Amino acid sequence: MTSVSYTETFRIDQPRETLFPLFSAEGEKFWVPEWDYTNIMGTTELHEDYIFLTSNHDHASADAIWLVKRYEPGNYYVQFYKVEPEDKVGLITVKCLLIGENLTDVEVTYQYTALGGKGEEVIQGFTSDQYKEFISEWKNLLVSYFKQQV
Repeated sequence: MTSVSYTETFRIDQPRETLFPLFSAEGEKFWVPEWDYTNIMGTTELHEDYIFLTSNHDHASADAIWLVKRYEPGNYYVQFYKVEPEDKVGLITVKCLLIGENLTDVEVTYQYTALGGKGEEVIQGFTSDQYKEFISEWKNLLVSYFKQQV
């Protein structure tokens, strides 16, 4: 079984109360180009065991089923399972850490485990440098989003 895990942190000049809701199925629509999902729960309110679907997003080799594993809004912490049947399972964790009144560190971890040959190929080609670039794009997109809000 092949697996990989990477963690990166970036700083955003926003309070975590403003930032944290953007790390949800609905929230990502505001700052991630072409992000969309299929809402199968009938609500946009995130909670543990919330399930949604995406088509080929974030290192996807197949359509994905997302499940909220842990959701602790009071701690600014969310964790998702991202399941691509027969390919790989991802465990994505986002923590918003208070640095100052209007300053937040966002810690993002992606852990992938292969379920088959296609998933193994994706994981073997997913380097630490690629992950750093991927998360740096998160920061750039968020900074751009907040500039448009002013």
